[in-house]
Amino acid sequence: MVDLFLNRVLVENNTDQDELNTEREIVGILENRILVLFFASSECENCQEFLPVLNDFFKRLKDPAYIEYPKLLALVYISLDKSEAQQERFLNELHKKVLFLAFEDPYRNELKAMFKVKSVPTVVVLRPDGSVLSPNAVQDICSYGTDCFRDWQESAEVIERSFMLNEDFDNLNMRSATDPVRRLKYKTEDDKRKKRWWKLWVKGKDENEEEEKNGAWDRKRKDGDKGIWRIR
Repeated sequence: MVDLFLNRVLVENNTDQDELNTEREIVGILENRILVLFFASSECENCQEFLPVLNDFFKRLKDPAYIEYPKLLALVYISLDKSEAQQERFLNELHKKVLFLAFEDPYRNELKAMFKVKSVPTVVVLRPDGSVLSPNAVQDICSYGTDCFRDWQESAEVIERSFMLNEDFDNLNMRSATDPVRRLKYKTEDDKRKKRWWKLWVKGKDENEEEEKNGAWDRKRKDGDKGIWRIR
């Protein structure tokens, strides 16, 4: 996933709009994180309605005012605006820890084509290895809020156990009724291969046990019954 932005310039949405343009800076801010690509335009009415929802979602996972240990999450705004002024207006409404590509960077359109973005808003969620967790998580974020991140984190196997509090461990297995359905959406071929491997291993184990039983029975028949005979 880091490779997606190597040799590119990411800009921080702070007052100074600091540029991250070295490999060390890009790796430092994106490595081992779930990456969220937010495709939107300031002219889009749906984008304007979704923006405060996304801001709330992001700050509850990243802002120290809301959470003691910020989550391993990075959000990059991919502007599909028609002018730099439009992009700036939209950035003014976005959280200050969001990253973005400069308006003049043609990579914005390359990413749009790469992830087959047909409409906005679109939120593409990527695992740390660059594979797609969700091609568009807008509806999930609106419906489930920060619970989405927990599902993404589990599916991507991004575990922050060193930062878990005791109550986190206590609540680790607590799930809502919709959790299994949501997690099913993030199943990958790797998960399926693991399940097939486990079934084959169990099947082979059962067959070996059956062969051992049959072998023991054959030896018993060959040796004859060694039981006690009674004289009548």
